[in-house]
Amino acid sequence: MAYLPNRDADRRAMLDVVGASTIADLFATIPASLRDPVIDLPAPLGEQDLVAEVEGLAGRNRPLSGLDNFLGAGVYRRFIPAIVGGTIGRPEFYTAYTPYQAEASQGTLQTIFEFQSMICALTGLDVANASLYDGATAAAEAMMLAVQATGRDRIAVSGAVHPETLRVLRTFAAGRAVSVDVIAPRDDLTDAASVRTAIDERHAGLLVQQPTFFGTLETLGDLAEAAHAVGALALCSADPLACAVLVPPGDAGFDVCVGDAQPLGVPASFGGPHVGYMSVRQSLVRRMPGRLVGITTDHAGRRAYTLTLQTREQHIRREHATSNICTNHALIALAATVYMAHMGAGGMREVATVSAQRTHHLAERLSAVRGFSLATEQPFLWEFVLRCPGDAAAVVSAMREKGIVAGLALGRVDAERADQLLVCCTEMTSPAAINRYVGALEALDVAALPPVRSRVAA
Repeated sequence: MAYLPNRDADRRAMLDVVGASTIADLFATIPASLRDPVIDLPAPLGEQDLVAEVEGLAGRNRPLSGLDNFLGAGVYRRFIPAIVGGTIGRPEFYTAYTPYQAEASQGTLQTIFEFQSMICALTGLDVANASLYDGATAAAEAMMLAVQATGRDRIAVSGAVHPETLRVLRTFAAGRAVSVDVIAPRDDLTDAASVRTAIDERHAGLLVQQPTFFGTLETLGDLAEAAHAVGALALCSADPLACAVLVPPGDAGFDVCVGDAQPLGVPASFGGPHVGYMSVRQSLVRRMPGRLVGITTDHAGRRAYTLTLQTREQHIRREHATSNICTNHALIALAATVYMAHMGAGGMREVATVSAQRTHHLAERLSAVRGFSLATEQPFLWEFVLRCPGDAAAVVSAMREKGIVAGLALGRVDAERADQLLVCCTEMTSPAAINRYVGALEALDVAALPPVRSRVAA
């Protein structure tokens, strides 16, 4: 309220209209545990002072380009060709309203059509829709698609999917009376035998991730067969760049593929905006959420693009909508489209190959440092789990002082893995940065690392 230009008299008049004596009465229906009794706002500033204050706050940020970054875990710093920013910065794209309407411009519709076509080529499936919100909610949309398509109310999820994706799945499921059954991974992979034991005719689908959250590579064909054996849909959350060098989920037998297209020309901007994608087999096209752009001809026989399928809640009765998320990240999808068109299949394979080569080189060198080792011998692509001789969070803190973001301490997501570090390389990881990482780890005083708390408690 302090930032709204309302006088005390204005507030009094509004309270009188709604029948509240005080502002506290206005929010009385909110549980006290959720209310902050005091909002301590600074004194108002003039424009000049406010700009200086905000610039000072912004100056405290450290861009990834100023650090040796080995952090992945779902958000990746990759090279973005100048053509991407140059294209999405054009006013006809940058200022356009989200293309809900069928009369959206042909240019916008064509870019969405190309996005769909490229996603289909990457994932090996028949049809893709216009962009979704992000990778995690796209996975939740796939879950609800499977529930609606099968009429079942349970979903099986590999414990090797991103933990934040799992949290989003549970949030969606709680509101839709869907049960989520998590299948514990073995050696950081989804075990097909465990899947066969865990799922049955009550499950609408099985969701796995490729590569897994831990960077390991799933054997997708066996998992798809296990899901189909009980009539469930096979759902895969896949890194789109990984699809350029691995067997596409569709070719491995999966029915639905979703994911986050952030690695395709979108900056690692710590929270967004991202862009999700979804592709499915033709038989599931009318179960897809959001909207789909198709191609046809106009009355003069010229090629024309049009919104072909719109199954979102603003267009039909809410209870019959496939999704209540209305956002179409068309601008970010355009960035991904320009990136894919510029790089081509060969360029994307080269990016993936260089990333994998540098990651394996780093893994080999780090596992040779005294006290450190790989947590698993399973194949990986551009992320791996490094076991530390003490608390991994302490390793991250010590390396940060040397200008190195060493990775994600897995104790943040699983207390039992507090001695493990998720490390990532991309094509942006220079050989010099790898040398600095190895040198800093070799110089680390291992004896000074605090022990893992869970081990102390044991």
